[in-house]
Amino acid sequence: MKDIPNTHPLKRSKEVTSFQDSLLGWYNEYQRKLPWRSDPSLYKTVISEFMLQQTRVSTVLPYYDNWLTKFPDFQTLARATEEEVLKAWEGLGYYSRARNLHKLAKIAATWKVPPGTVKEWMTLPGVGPYIAAAVTSIAMGKTEAVCDGNLVRVLSRIFAINEEFKDGATAQKKLQPIAQSLIDMDRPGDYNQAMMELGATVCHRQSPLCLTCPVLVFCTSGRTGNAEKFPRIEKKKNKKKSIQRYWLESDGKLLLFTDLHSKNKLSGIYELPQELPAFIEKECITFESIGIRKRTIGNIDYKEEIIRVSNLESIKDELDDGYLWSDSKKMKEITLSGPHRKWIGEIFDRQGEKELNSSGF
Repeated sequence: MKDIPNTHPLKRSKEVTSFQDSLLGWYNEYQRKLPWRSDPSLYKTVISEFMLQQTRVSTVLPYYDNWLTKFPDFQTLARATEEEVLKAWEGLGYYSRARNLHKLAKIAATWKVPPGTVKEWMTLPGVGPYIAAAVTSIAMGKTEAVCDGNLVRVLSRIFAINEEFKDGATAQKKLQPIAQSLIDMDRPGDYNQAMMELGATVCHRQSPLCLTCPVLVFCTSGRTGNAEKFPRIEKKKNKKKSIQRYWLESDGKLLLFTDLHSKNKLSGIYELPQELPAFIEKECITFESIGIRKRTIGNIDYKEEIIRVSNLESIKDELDDGYLWSDSKKMKEITLSGPHRKWIGEIFDRQGEKELNSSGF
């Protein structure tokens, strides 16, 4: 326990045992009833951990249930097409997770015995230190501590760590040895889940519920009333980018685009096009801005202006690669990015209201 300050009670093994007992006792009684915790399996753990990366539990729950119905095991997932996988993932974002999960399933379908160490798991697609530790501890009982954003918050507050970290990843790497020194040897999976549960339900970023915390007696910042000061992570401003999106309708169909040959994370995901395609005759068309929508991807804040293109007098039959005319039925079948599906629905709803108003109803 060399990384724990000498003055902190958790420097003593007796206190560590008391900390573990208090945490696990609380977890036994108050843990949320989550589907991957009932009748757990290696597959369920892998799916839930991939989905929960950078995504709230409340958002994941319906996707998880639908996923398990459609792909109940590694073998079924491995046999699915990429289009089916992306469609099932639609709306969760960060689509590289779905692609990596699909690749992992194809490997897992060939296993006679799954890998049992963090090092082995980290060679698999999409698996970093956190997922490797979560899977091996929760599904295999290995004494490997996780250290995600929740753990960074909990640990930095327990020890009132004043160091300002460059970013979340740096904080996780530096605090992982402390996490490892505190893990319960008999129930490592439950301990990891209890720490994450504590961060998610009690040790909130803002207004943490310190007075109901099961390990308050061990928390330096909680006892002094300044928990919200921690963790100290350098704040970085997001980059800003403005782009145009084009709204083209013809014969009840909307033009959509995906760059099928790009290595971009959105390859295979349809959105409104950013450029007017070559097959559109441009002599008589007119433009009208119908709204600006905003979203954030990674560290970039996008401002997307949607421009309606009218007077499409001549449209060639052959589409350029990646373009698709989509009616409402087709739109349900393909994978649209979550924000664009929402925006398209809003615009169609607004158009419908205008048509009703103009008809006198």
